[in-house]
Amino acid sequence: MTTIFFITHPEVVVDPGRPVPLWHLSAKGIERMRVFAASGEVRNVRAVWASEETKAIEAAGILAGARGIGVAVHPGLHENDRRATGFLPPAEFERLADEFFAKPEESVRGWERAVDAQKRVRTAFEAIAGSDAAGDVAIVAHGGVGTLLWCHLANRPIGREHDQPFQGHYWSYSTDTRAVSGWRPIAAR
Repeated sequence: MTTIFFITHPEVVVDPGRPVPLWHLSAKGIERMRVFAASGEVRNVRAVWASEETKAIEAAGILAGARGIGVAVHPGLHENDRRATGFLPPAEFERLADEFFAKPEESVRGWERAVDAQKRVRTAFEAIAGSDAAGDVAIVAHGGVGTLLWCHLANRPIGREHDQPFQGHYWSYSTDTRAVSGWRPIAAR
């Protein structure tokens, strides 16, 4: 049996002056990822994949380093495309994220539609799941697309009620039973 872990990057340094895909992990995010990488939960991980975004690559590097392996990058794992709005203050971002999930077939203020982001991340996931990993696989990416993928695998409609509670969570998927777990924190906050 192979388990695929979908892990969201933990806390980041919010820098409105930099494009969001270039944000780095914060000291707290690094600490939480190190705790997770040392846990028994991911001891059988033999392949680590990441989105092209800096924060995901950094988190994946911590996990891969603990396993003594490299990180592969897949371009289909990036977060939903929000370049149309760029950085938004937290309250405004949360309102748009609610709308993004509530209206999956519409573009919210120029954002990538949820149905399109779901198809993209599903295609990336299927390619990674079909690769020849000799053990468990970790995918380190983002909460929005992680929720969209979870909804697909759990056969649930797209909805924000399925979203992670905060950054730095994971769910697991069994390639044998096709069962998907719920979100769990990578480490205590």
